[in-house]
Amino acid sequence: MFASLRIPGAVRAFIPALIGRSALAMAGLAVLLAVQESTGSFTLAGLASAAFGLANVIAAPWRARAVDRWGQPRALALLAVVQSAGFAGLGIVASIPGAAMAWFVALSIVVGVSAPPLGAAMRVVWSSLTDAGPQREKAFSLDAVAEELLFVAGPVAVTAIIVASSPSVGLFDTAAVVLIGTAGLITSRASAAMTGTPPVARERGSRPLATPGFLRVLVVLTSVGAVLGVVEIAAPALAAEQDAVPAAGWLLAAFAAGSAAGGLVYGHVRWRISLGVRLVVLCLGIGATAIAVSALGTLPLFAAGLVVLGAFLAPSLITGYLVADTVVAPHAQTEASSWINTSVNLGASAASALAGAAIDAAGAGVALLVAGVIAVAAASVVPVRRLRLAGTAPAGDAGDGDTAGGGSASVLEDLEGTPGGA
Repeated sequence: MFASLRIPGAVRAFIPALIGRSALAMAGLAVLLAVQESTGSFTLAGLASAAFGLANVIAAPWRARAVDRWGQPRALALLAVVQSAGFAGLGIVASIPGAAMAWFVALSIVVGVSAPPLGAAMRVVWSSLTDAGPQREKAFSLDAVAEELLFVAGPVAVTAIIVASSPSVGLFDTAAVVLIGTAGLITSRASAAMTGTPPVARERGSRPLATPGFLRVLVVLTSVGAVLGVVEIAAPALAAEQDAVPAAGWLLAAFAAGSAAGGLVYGHVRWRISLGVRLVVLCLGIGATAIAVSALGTLPLFAAGLVVLGAFLAPSLITGYLVADTVVAPHAQTEASSWINTSVNLGASAASALAGAAIDAAGAGVALLVAGVIAVAAASVVPVRRLRLAGTAPAGDAGDGDTAGGGSASVLEDLEGTPGGA
């Protein structure tokens, strides 16, 4: 999998993309702590954090569409400048005693709406640097694992910065990170070549959501996101139930570690089955494991269960990214990749909102059980027949990197010619 970094131009684009993406991993906690210190209220801090998160999710597909339309250098640069200015504005407002809450909410919306889709953009770069098939799967796996680690390290880093200085400094640093990372990516040769597609070159019905079967894949990944959202609430709740609040961080770290390990394994397997079958297996796996983990009442067993549960998360995302790369028209792949993230985030947000009430009423185990049942049921939605050639490698392949379907074009033709669904 790490051989992906030896591809000419990969490191020059990947490292700055990771730097820029770390801003998103830092942002949520930076905003939360800045508003809480300024207002003295976690309720108001939660409101600003929610405004940031909701704006980010809602605007994600349109930002990605702008990148596909105008190209990475122009679109990402504009978004990075706006978001950086928003973070800097939040830092200034947070340093003003008695600042109005409206400023925090408004600027939180600005930084959410303008978040540059560096993850989706980097996956398009990977697609341009790799051959379809095992080589691309390894690159996407490396990307997903690195992203998982970012979201473990990002909050730790920004917390250390804030403790050593102030929430405002944490926000200023986040502004600098998004600018530096984005600038590094768009000045790489691979990203600079992504100049966008004029409207006249776009075929009617070529939007990701109009691609046969793609919406059903998003529904499945929404259920995967629901499991993620419940875990993020259930783990701290169980720790609190057992008077071990400090253990909450370790439980979530166990889940993240399992996800990273799962991504590493996924990237090293030479798959002979289609993306559709993989998605069914992964969705059933995460659902069944969530059901099993819901019955574990002790913290050590629950932590071990979360490692296994997490092992299905990154592979599910990687499979979704590969579906977006394989079945969606090339000029819409940034948007398609962004829809994968949006569906998972939407599922996680909705589940988080509902999980709290479920936990208060019946306990953490019940909330996780329900999420697991939903994921198992969602596996039946996977468009297996429509994805029957996607992601398979022919028997005896010596590693030329081609899929059994001959790449994106033949799979697209197959999708258009297949009646019905799975």
